[in-house]
Amino acid sequence: MARTVAIGLQDFEKIIKNDCFYVDKTAFIKEWWEAGDDVTLIARPRRFGKTLNLSMLDYFFSLEHEGRADLFEGLYIWEDKIYQALQVSYPVISVSFDRIKEAVYDAARDKICEILRDIYVKYRLIRESDALADADRDFFDRILADKIRDSDVTSALHQLSSFLYRYYGKKVIILLDEYDTPMHEAFVHGYWKEMVMLIRSMFNSTFKTNPYLEKAVMTGITRVSKESIFSDLNNLRL
Repeated sequence: MARTVAIGLQDFEKIIKNDCFYVDKTAFIKEWWEAGDDVTLIARPRRFGKTLNLSMLDYFFSLEHEGRADLFEGLYIWEDKIYQALQVSYPVISVSFDRIKEAVYDAARDKICEILRDIYVKYRLIRESDALADADRDFFDRILADKIRDSDVTSALHQLSSFLYRYYGKKVIILLDEYDTPMHEAFVHGYWKEMVMLIRSMFNSTFKTNPYLEKAVMTGITRVSKESIFSDLNNLRL
């Protein structure tokens, strides 16, 4: 029986479990892992499979998917015993900016806060861990609150990396999909300067001055100049 060609399906697990037609891209896991870069930017046109590749990385590396070796059995990456041992071996923070399409800066900032809040809710159980101090829990609670300071917004992923590192004893992998969506909206609607300042500070904290980061991937459809949000990221491979 012919396999279904799942148009628009971007979840790796659903494609594999539903036996949909899939071009094996798991060689990318090995290529990316062995490249030795701290942060990799993948800028490609829409419908190029970027989100699906990040989903694949998440299912492969994230400790949350323990027991899901079945998703990779029979694929290229599973032929290598070294990579079999790497599966589900890291805490992974997976973020998407695809929903940030607001016409004014305050609404865009609120949407970023909402996305960060959802990530912290996902990891809420570690709030009570002995690995966190009272000041860490205070920070956790500020992210979960309705209003978040700019300094909390820009350091939220850095701080969560620290919390996960102390909880699991391993550095984190960060996957950021559609990094440039808020920048496109800011340019179109006239709040570019405010958004650049916020995103640049967030990226510096998350990807540059983050000792808890193992590796990261960012995807988008454009390469914003290094003079803007990437000005501090000399550890970034385009």
